[in-house]
Amino acid sequence: MLTIASLLSILLFSLHWADEISRGLEPGTIDRTWGGLVILFVWLYGALAIPERRLGLVIILLGSIAASGVPVVHMAGKGLVGGRIPAGSSGAFFWVWTNVALGATGMISLALSVHAFRNLTARRTPATEV
Repeated sequence: MLTIASLLSILLFSLHWADEISRGLEPGTIDRTWGGLVILFVWLYGALAIPERRLGLVIILLGSIAASGVPVVHMAGKGLVGGRIPAGSSGAFFWVWTNVALGATGMISLALSVHAFRNLTARRTPATEV
């Protein structure tokens, strides 16, 4: 479940990022694109290659926190629509939907990664005998 939720968050994050670049809200320059690609690579690596290891869970946890924060960042100030995205404009629904869906999948990934991290920690600590 954690891997699926993380991959869904990664997909939504990349769609949201691409939408912002295509609208001119984010620069599509090489330095900004390179950094974003590295973040997506590390997040994907954590979700696909090492999700059961402590490092993988930390990577997923950090990605989940970032995904959960995207709608919060966009809602600060002028809100999701009406500021830089005009209401009723072409693609406004998709942009808002990716924000909402990204926040929701980010939160479930966050909860699942905390749960998995707690289970990993419990398996590594030996039970004490009384």
